[in-house]
Amino acid sequence: MASSFCQMQSRTLSRFVFAPLALALGLALLLTQPASHAAKKKPPLHPINLNTASSAELQQVPGIGPSTADKILKMRKSYGPFKSVDDLRAIKGIGPMRLEKMRKYLTVGKPTTTKKPPATPIAAAHTPASAGTRPAAPPR
Repeated sequence: MASSFCQMQSRTLSRFVFAPLALALGLALLLTQPASHAAKKKPPLHPINLNTASSAELQQVPGIGPSTADKILKMRKSYGPFKSVDDLRAIKGIGPMRLEKMRKYLTVGKPTTTKKPPATPIAAAHTPASAGTRPAAPPR
């Protein structure tokens, strides 16, 4: 008789303790879900240049998340600048339908390069002869 009373108390205790705990845990999981599940992201106002965009800029495009943005950047680094938005088809996970949804938010422009200006002949003419060069040996 005593054991059935303990079992009954145990069930009642679990109902009042564990059920609200499970409910609170479920509610906490729902509230911590990323906002992308709740609402769609707003597309960029201007097309994003595939050849100059950062990961954060690429992620503004609907259909491009962190993983796809990283794949785009790796492809650009490995193969050079994109020649067309259609080049994205080479990336695993970007099919024709997904590309068509993204196309209006993307563009391909010239990549920006930071080259040093060429040395001017005037600057070369004014360098001292002793700066890293040896004087010519006298003829024998």
